[in-house]
Amino acid sequence: MFIDRKVNRHIFLILTFFILEVSVAEIPSSARSERAIKKTRPLIQNELSTKGLMYGSPIYIRIFKESAELEIWIKKNDIFELFKTYDICAFSGSLGPKTKRGDWQAPEGFYFVRPGNLNPWSSYHLSFNLGYPNAYDRAHGYTGSALMVHGKCVSIGCYAMTDKYINEIYALAHAAFEQGQAYFRVHIFPFRMEEAKLKKHRKNKWHGFWKNLQEGYEYFNTHKTPPNVIVKNKRYHFEPS
Repeated sequence: MFIDRKVNRHIFLILTFFILEVSVAEIPSSARSERAIKKTRPLIQNELSTKGLMYGSPIYIRIFKESAELEIWIKKNDIFELFKTYDICAFSGSLGPKTKRGDWQAPEGFYFVRPGNLNPWSSYHLSFNLGYPNAYDRAHGYTGSALMVHGKCVSIGCYAMTDKYINEIYALAHAAFEQGQAYFRVHIFPFRMEEAKLKKHRKNKWHGFWKNLQEGYEYFNTHKTPPNVIVKNKRYHFEPS
């Protein structure tokens, strides 16, 4: 029995090591991304430490079109804390979701990014694919592809950052994946979803859609952890994650 336990433990350790190695190997990398991460990591680690946050912890991203802001939240214990707010350099279109290929709209809604969505060879320095169209978009027949957050400060339907900012965001995402985060959520809103803002836009054709987005916005503000998002009857529904 003693030998069996030793053998079983040995097999378990080998399998665990193999799984971790495969997981890390699945994270795309290039000389460009490696240079960016190496250069950026010390600065980020120092900034994180001043807020009691850890490099490699799970991340969550919120984007607000009207104010052109991208927030990075870092998990600490069981909740997420705001680490940094970045100015979005450029996005195309106006308030409202992307509905069809070629409309030049940047998407709004609830998306998630897996390791394979990272693009360290991007024509726009570094990037990650938002995963548009998601289940909601497909349920509504929306079309389009390759909607990104990327560098180079130019946009045709994407959210463009300066190269310095995308370096930091990319490094945080890469580190979180290395430490085992399977995916991170990116929730995109037209503006901060307070009632006063929605009231101001009550005659907009997207008001009903935005009221649905507000439910997810308020869930996070209440619980400080992003909800699990599902789609039923062409609407977003929110559950504990």
